[in-house]
Amino acid sequence: MKVIENYKNFKDTKKSIVTIGTFDGVHIGHQKILEQLISAAKKENRNSVLLTFFPHPRMVLQKENSIKLIDTIDERIEILKKSGLDYLIIHPFDKEFSRLTAFDFVRDILVNHLNTSKLVIGYDHRFGRNREGDFEQLEEYGAMYDFSVDEIPVQDIDEISVSSTKIRKALAGGDIETVTNYLGRRYTLSGEVVRGDRLGNTIGYPTANLKIQESYKLIPKNGAYLVGTIIDGTSVYGMMNIGVRPTVKGLHQTIETHFFDFDEDLYGKSLKIELYSFLREEQKFDSVESLKLQLSKDKIKSLSMLKTSQI
Repeated sequence: MKVIENYKNFKDTKKSIVTIGTFDGVHIGHQKILEQLISAAKKENRNSVLLTFFPHPRMVLQKENSIKLIDTIDERIEILKKSGLDYLIIHPFDKEFSRLTAFDFVRDILVNHLNTSKLVIGYDHRFGRNREGDFEQLEEYGAMYDFSVDEIPVQDIDEISVSSTKIRKALAGGDIETVTNYLGRRYTLSGEVVRGDRLGNTIGYPTANLKIQESYKLIPKNGAYLVGTIIDGTSVYGMMNIGVRPTVKGLHQTIETHFFDFDEDLYGKSLKIELYSFLREEQKFDSVESLKLQLSKDKIKSLSMLKTSQI
């Protein structure tokens, strides 16, 4: 898959089968669209092209910008690389671009730059200034510029019954099993291991403190989680705490993971940690000893779940 920033840098003269969207999460609904797109492109000897946007349009257009995304743009690229797409075009979304009319979008981008012979879209897809363009308009423009439009039927979408919004809500509720089912893979948190206050070392539960650079990345609800990662080619499991650590009067949210049977120095390493299951809510304990006792219980529960494959 070739990654291109800005649709104007797309130079392939071969005809393209294109889909459009933010594809946040690349969930199983998105995957259905991509499968149809790629299958059609192979059958017709065309390029398969996904035109996506970054920043997310709502980050640019909404005054109260509080949207959090399931994937960072780098995570989305890595997921899409496994799809079989020929091209991923990431176009910068800004206010000027948002004012492009539906007609100009079709003529200037789909036709003149991407050589579109077929457009594959999800049910009820809208595009262009004020989301004025719809399926009927696309069919009109398709007749004008000689491309066809395939819309994923509503019943197919309803069968899957998944959306990025539902996934965000599940993450906010700590419902990791639903998130895993909707994504078709485990939810990940990626970042660099940085130095914390080393409290974990003093109570027998040393932790790796993960710093996520992207402020727009959606962090699941505070609490303890069973997690796993790959370190130097080896699968390692552990329990992650997301929260403000009220027992020790923490002042800000941290993401700390205690790995089982592992004592290597991870400072400065980049980790991609997969979330397996929600263990419990974050809580304030009466003492550090009470916290240690709960951590022991969390570890026993986690190891039992790993042993019996309850993940």
